[in-house]
Amino acid sequence: MLKAGTGYSEETDSRRAGRAAAASALKNGGIASPGFALAFCSGRADADAFYAGLREALGSGVPILGGSAVGVITAEALSYKGSPSGVAVVEGVGARAAFVGRLDQGGEAAGRALADRLACGPGDKAALLFYDSVRVPAHPGVPPVLNPSAPLLAGLQARLPAGLPLVGAGLVGTYEFGATRQFCGSEVGAQCAAALALSGAFRPRHRIMHGCIPLDGIYRKITRMEGDVLYELDGRPVVNVIDEFKVAGWRSHHPVNYLTVGVNCGERFGEPREDRYINRLITGITPDGQGIGMFEPDLETGMEIQFMIRDVERMAESSEENARALLGEAGGAPAFGLYIDCAGRTAEFSHTAEEEAAGVQKVFRERGVPLLGFYSGVEIAPLMGKSRGLDWTGVLLVLTEEG
Repeated sequence: MLKAGTGYSEETDSRRAGRAAAASALKNGGIASPGFALAFCSGRADADAFYAGLREALGSGVPILGGSAVGVITAEALSYKGSPSGVAVVEGVGARAAFVGRLDQGGEAAGRALADRLACGPGDKAALLFYDSVRVPAHPGVPPVLNPSAPLLAGLQARLPAGLPLVGAGLVGTYEFGATRQFCGSEVGAQCAAALALSGAFRPRHRIMHGCIPLDGIYRKITRMEGDVLYELDGRPVVNVIDEFKVAGWRSHHPVNYLTVGVNCGERFGEPREDRYINRLITGITPDGQGIGMFEPDLETGMEIQFMIRDVERMAESSEENARALLGEAGGAPAFGLYIDCAGRTAEFSHTAEEEAAGVQKVFRERGVPLLGFYSGVEIAPLMGKSRGLDWTGVLLVLTEEG
């Protein structure tokens, strides 16, 4: 039988927090034989001590994946201030963990190695992936260097079975892009990518929500792109194009508020659909004032993009609607939900009165389904036939009992 329980703590002593949150998850789910655990703690916590506390409650044999997060979400609690931490423990699912280090020395090679170690086969239903988003932490006056998701995913998907759903996140522990830590199954590491292959009598289902809409519907071609910096659109300086949108103070925003770069993977002039767009966060204008930085370096010269605006009302509506629709799908009882939410979608960052994740919480409370969520740097989910790194997105994964 598929069962899950979640626990939450704001205890400042990291070891006690890990022990208490894990013990609560076991108790709340009535878990006797844990298959795996997911655990996240504030980037300001002592992750190694938190992990030690998890082990005191869970024992030595349970794979634990997760690590640093900006904040934590459950059906009853949500916080990205202080020392929030959360744990989910799942029973009735087969779980096999693997990890690789030295992510900062090559994402594609790391992805291939991780896929080989995970050794997924026909019996696996889904895989979870968590990796370190921060290659070099930010310092005063110096922006961070990030580990892009695209090479890692390319390496993984070159070796994983075709069609295997891969869901996960790039971990970020603080808005200041400090160093992160990962829980890699049986140990704690840094500059790692860790994955969990899941098998058993369950079905994975997911939804992508972001609430962004095209600013003007115009497709613009990238005519100069270098790494993660976009310089020109249709032969014009990109900064001049954005200036024409009259986004107040955008040149001083890091990242840019309300405006993203979107790539439409669906019908070119059809009705915009959330599950067909990849949004790229604009990290800010470059020091020389000539270009804009992208959170992911996967845009290329010749690609067509659209500017998207963050509709905060639609963002909240989308989260609740998608959660309700996902839990309402036929084909088995939902047993557990994992919500991976971009840290840019918090009320504090988005300047909204209510939390966007509140709609997801409401639906899971109404249905009595355990929920664990966390705030991330990059969200990963299947989109148009393959798993991709996403920005400014909420990804909701639900595990449903078969039958």
